[in-house]
Amino acid sequence: MHLSRNQTKHIVLRWLIFMVGLVIMSFGIALMITAQLGSAPWDVFHIGLTLQFGLTIGSWTILSGFCIILVTMILTKQKPKLGAFINMGVVGIFIDIFLYFLNTPSLFIVKLVMLLAGIIIIGYGMGIYIAPNCGAGPRDSLMLVLTERSGWKVQWVRGGMEVIVLTVGFLLGGPVFIGTLIFCVGIGTVVGITLPQCKKLIDHLLEGANTDENFDKRALRSYDHDGISKEVR
Repeated sequence: MHLSRNQTKHIVLRWLIFMVGLVIMSFGIALMITAQLGSAPWDVFHIGLTLQFGLTIGSWTILSGFCIILVTMILTKQKPKLGAFINMGVVGIFIDIFLYFLNTPSLFIVKLVMLLAGIIIIGYGMGIYIAPNCGAGPRDSLMLVLTERSGWKVQWVRGGMEVIVLTVGFLLGGPVFIGTLIFCVGIGTVVGITLPQCKKLIDHLLEGANTDENFDKRALRSYDHDGISKEVR
């Protein structure tokens, strides 16, 4: 099917916004890790793997994402969508890039500011990458499949996933501290604020173009990378 120039621009802009959001979210994740006050559950897991087996945190982000995509593909017997691979690759690569340039401050108050800034930036990154509707990331895809297969509520399935990876990450030596608690308690509220803001802005940038989903009716995933997913309606 032949696409008009405006349709092509719309598609390119959507994917560009999607990737910009992933880069911003990666920066927030790197800030949290660098603050060394405790990381989000999936990052605790990835850091633990790095401490025990080498490779970089970003590399483990990509490898674990690939494994999750594979499991999801086996369960659904369907090919994964492009957005899941882009999500996995962009986040993993840019986490490593940002970690290379960031340094941990010596003062606790500066570390705390870095931690809180990271959580807020993660929230905006999530809002920006979710709003264009380019697809769920690996962990959200698995969460949705397990929810459908088990019949359990999405918050219970995602919560169980988080507890498992956090426990394994902690046993591997990953950093669980006050930042982990702040993230788990606060990310839902942060995304509840940032997502509508980002949606409004991006709808304006896309000039009110039609989307495949109704924003007011669909269930939204609040955090792909390591997170706390809730239904926002």
